[in-house]
Amino acid sequence: MTVGQAEPAFQEAVRAVTQETGAGRLAALRSLGDLVAGHPGLRSRAVAALADGLRASTDADGWDTDARREAGRVLAVLLRPAAQTPAGSVDPGVNPEPPSAVDLDLRAATLVDLDLAGAVLGAARFADARFLGATSFADARFTGVADFARTLWHGPARFTRARFLDHAAFGRARFRADADFTDTRFAAFAWFGRGEDEWWEDDPAWETVEETSPAPWDEPNEADPHWPVAVLMGDYQEWSEGGDGARFVGPVSFRQARFAGPTWFFKARFAAAATFRQARFAGPVHLDQPTVDLTAATWAGAADDGPVCWPLGWTPALAPAGPDGAQLVPDDSVRPYAGQLADTDPDVRRAGLAALADLGDARPELRQRVVDAVCGHLRMPLSFDLAGPRTDGQAAELELRRTAQRILAARLRPSTDAPGGPHWPGMDLMLCGATLVDLDLGGCHVGHADFTGVQFHGDTRFAASVFTAATFTLGGGVGRASFHGPVSFVGARLDRRRSVREVLGEVAGRAGMVLVLDEAVSSPG
Repeated sequence: MTVGQAEPAFQEAVRAVTQETGAGRLAALRSLGDLVAGHPGLRSRAVAALADGLRASTDADGWDTDARREAGRVLAVLLRPAAQTPAGSVDPGVNPEPPSAVDLDLRAATLVDLDLAGAVLGAARFADARFLGATSFADARFTGVADFARTLWHGPARFTRARFLDHAAFGRARFRADADFTDTRFAAFAWFGRGEDEWWEDDPAWETVEETSPAPWDEPNEADPHWPVAVLMGDYQEWSEGGDGARFVGPVSFRQARFAGPTWFFKARFAAAATFRQARFAGPVHLDQPTVDLTAATWAGAADDGPVCWPLGWTPALAPAGPDGAQLVPDDSVRPYAGQLADTDPDVRRAGLAALADLGDARPELRQRVVDAVCGHLRMPLSFDLAGPRTDGQAAELELRRTAQRILAARLRPSTDAPGGPHWPGMDLMLCGATLVDLDLGGCHVGHADFTGVQFHGDTRFAASVFTAATFTLGGGVGRASFHGPVSFVGARLDRRRSVREVLGEVAGRAGMVLVLDEAVSSPG
């Protein structure tokens, strides 16, 4: 039977998938898969039909968990190379040449236990998709752009040995369980950095921005529902501005990964161990999180390739480079202190914070790097809700967070030469997305501070503080900071040209917030 002869059966199979429910839909999905297995020429249309169903809302037309799991199973069969030419086919209507990789559009889809291991894809659009259960792209091959921006991963995510032959975008992705990118290859841009899309003023995408359907930003202690869809104007803002990058709550592995192009984790957040052991980097890199392990990793880039930023304590070796470039090695005078911040024991991390503070006191040239490392520690996501009861371990985590805040504040106040240590002038604070508890920056002098998306809990004090500039929102109510208790800005100067009210903009006031601005006192409402 030729593709043309199979057309009526194909149309009927698609109709059944669309109109049936329950067990009938499951049977229709299997029938569609069986039909297309014998006619690869129908493959791209079948993939598109399945994607249409998976993009339906979870309460629409009976697309329940079982249907989504079965649709994903059929989709996986169609996208693997074996589906291109059926074994033993002698049908002259079947094209003996394997067709090109199929594009896949699953934007805002809800996917259940999706297993696309070994699949071959063209352009793969998964932006805003929700992945339920365990998900695997192990050994998958992405021949076109792979867009996973703002995706939400409820269970383990596997990209082991995957191949990205074009740009791979994971900006603002949220991994709530472990993520495995071991031995993955990135041939172009590997983007795990800040998550906004950057559009030019005349970009036609503005016409469809209202159709974006992000997963609710319902992470513990992170209350800004608009943060995930923030968009930057390419005419007016640079790549480095804006909110968060990818968010990893569980352990993540990029062991033996290969990055041929730019590797961007700027503003990404890691709450657990992040290993890049034996990874190979070849272009510009921004990877500055204090929990990262770069043992036996190498860098084959050059200083004039673009900006490069490694975690405090790691640097390319001065010895002659090998075939994979210069090996990244610990700086013995720095690495032990930063490495302690990755330990699971709060007491070890507390000792690491104290040692970092001593290091900055002794070496002024490292102070901004030390501040960045402490800010990175404060930006680590908390796995528990501050509004609920706390275990002893959770209470210890919060006290450790207060300790880090006090270490910074003591060195940002010009009046505290002892015993808190010398004043560190001109320091910038990059705290976007952080959860801060009882923060007291009263009397501190700071350079630029990024508080976009920050959740301020407890008593917050900015009284008499002086900033070169401070940012609390991305603008228009997007990426706004939230205060969950009383906050004082009496005598504060957050910007050289704007008032405190102008700088704060549309910050959110949660229950219990009392905002004190000089003589004015206001409550939410």
